[in-house]
Amino acid sequence: MRSLVARAPTRIDFGGGWTDVPPYCEQEGGRVCNVALAHRATVRIRRAVGDTRAGVESQQGDDGEMARAALRRAGISNVNLELRNDFPVGAGLGGSSAAGVAIAGALAAWRGVAIDRSAIAEESRSLECEDLGIPGGRQDHYAAAYGGCLELTFGQGTEVRSIACSRETHDALERRCIVAYTGESRVSGSTITAVLDAWRAGNARVVEGLARMKELARSMALAIEAGHLDDLGAMVDEHWAFQRELHPSIPTPLIDEVIARARAAGALGGKALGASGGGSVLLFAADDTVEPVRREVAALAEILPTRLDESGLTWMAEE
Repeated sequence: MRSLVARAPTRIDFGGGWTDVPPYCEQEGGRVCNVALAHRATVRIRRAVGDTRAGVESQQGDDGEMARAALRRAGISNVNLELRNDFPVGAGLGGSSAAGVAIAGALAAWRGVAIDRSAIAEESRSLECEDLGIPGGRQDHYAAAYGGCLELTFGQGTEVRSIACSRETHDALERRCIVAYTGESRVSGSTITAVLDAWRAGNARVVEGLARMKELARSMALAIEAGHLDDLGAMVDEHWAFQRELHPSIPTPLIDEVIARARAAGALGGKALGASGGGSVLLFAADDTVEPVRREVAALAEILPTRLDESGLTWMAEE
């Protein structure tokens, strides 16, 4: 091979986020319901000519550091690696995990290693947490590796269940899920650490909130499978009520205003995506209020295209 391209998607987390983060998931068990989003990280590897050093080109410093760490782990030095995203950095869509999965998958394919999606997800998380020192959970990496609608169960290991989703439900999710990017920056690592510290200390609000969010993730997966999307929208709203109480930095005035205006325009529910403190907001519109919700929210935030990804990590050799 002279070059290889790998791509991995971002995600929408409907529910259960935070319960996928160790040591919570190892001690209490975790569950997440999410769906992959066709905003992707793309990695292109080219064989370097006349140079034994690895070169990395990235849009963002952290992703570049991740790529360099992955190259060191793989023992690969005679390549040039280019990383590009088609989504806003820091949007709360699991973008760094998509980049990590694309990098790890590309390097595995380059070395001729059989692709094991769970192993790639774990390698990506290890790069992020161990090499870069960024705390985080597992759900984003698994969404990027597998694609589609997922119910993820976390304990000593991770169980991946692809949620059966009819074409009607798939199309309705694309239409009714509105992702609004606030443009605000996020510092998710410190928030994750603070929430885990509160859980370890036995803070009742955090302990009870995480338990209910985990329960909602299971119910959300069943609602998607049954095509009961009004129920899903209501559960997204309930989830936000618990999520926002985990730490004061999770809601922001802009997020609260976006969700309030969306509800007034007919949204069934809304929640911040990822660890929040900024980033993007998921709004779940009623079937007949999609356009009013979009119009109302567009005055406050950038509406990102909502197209679902069913493939997860993909790779292709180029000549």
